[in-house]
Amino acid sequence: MADIFDYLKWRADVPFSVSPFNDVDNLILAELAYTDFGGIVPEEGCGLKDACEAFFAVHTKEEILESKAFTAKAPLLMEEMIKGPRFADMRIRAYIDEKGPDLQLSAVTFDLSDGTSYAAFRGTDGTVVGWKEDFNFSFLDETEGQRKAVSYLNGIQGRLRVGGHSKGGNLAVYASAFCEDQDKILEVYSNDGPGFREKIIQTEGFQKVLPKVKSIVPDTSVIGLLLAGQYAQTVVKSSASGLMQHDGFTWQVTRHGFEEAELSEASRLVDKTVSGWLTQMNDMERETLTETVFSLIESTGQDRFSDMNAQKLKTAEAMWTAARSLPREKQQEVVRLFKLLGQSGSHAAADYIAARIEAEKDPAGEGGALYRNVSKN
Repeated sequence: MADIFDYLKWRADVPFSVSPFNDVDNLILAELAYTDFGGIVPEEGCGLKDACEAFFAVHTKEEILESKAFTAKAPLLMEEMIKGPRFADMRIRAYIDEKGPDLQLSAVTFDLSDGTSYAAFRGTDGTVVGWKEDFNFSFLDETEGQRKAVSYLNGIQGRLRVGGHSKGGNLAVYASAFCEDQDKILEVYSNDGPGFREKIIQTEGFQKVLPKVKSIVPDTSVIGLLLAGQYAQTVVKSSASGLMQHDGFTWQVTRHGFEEAELSEASRLVDKTVSGWLTQMNDMERETLTETVFSLIESTGQDRFSDMNAQKLKTAEAMWTAARSLPREKQQEVVRLFKLLGQSGSHAAADYIAARIEAEKDPAGEGGALYRNVSKN
């Protein structure tokens, strides 16, 4: 199995004049955008080699590797990129990182040796808060981050590719659809990014940019299938399972592109189920369900889904305590959603909550026996 680090080992010495920009190059730049370039890239910009040297003057590899965030490895890409002409002469400019109560926006532009630039919008990390942000697109027409993304892209000149991973993919498409000059845009990449509501899809700007959009998702995608019926998708293999396939560093590559696959049955089930929910719900109901589900997750005290796996029973107990106040039909919806998330920690929580529901209905009979069996496991 090979990932984008392997691709750089194979292809960093191959210039764009020999092998043009491809989908894997896009993912490398979208992932590199997760690097904190604050205090590293000056206002006037700098070369990749200078950025790499400045970054590792203040950060160690050990610090990076100890992080639990799946995006933490992003800075390590620079060390491989500077080893050959494909990326070594790349310049980095226009870095922004804005945060507020309703805003998390980071973007950076990479000037490539082929005379084009890639404007990259940072996505969400592996935290519960980050995942919630992706689900919020299901009931919000426009976010402050999307408006700021349009403004950012308006300020970037030249022949452009625009892209991002996760939320960054959504921002890339949105900014490209509503910027002042769509003619400067060559391609738009959404790497497992959520889609858009019908109101946005039907706009003239969205329809005009649609032929330039490339949506890439892993074979078991969750986020990339949210509201994603508006454009065709390239499905790629991942070395991870379930939710962890969202991590672009697990996507499998060849020397010239991705190793393609078909959507898994689990992913098709997620798509069918979640799409069904969204179709049946109005905006207020979508918001309520999202808030309910993520408040249950937050009640566990775990910041990351990966942490839920390590403390399954504690996670399940905390979620049940929070779920008891919900109407019974909402409890069942929560169980279904956690089953779909596909990680063992969320499966355990779903089984536990389902058992407690049955136990409350029939404490001395089959419901109580089911609860006692799940609790032992």
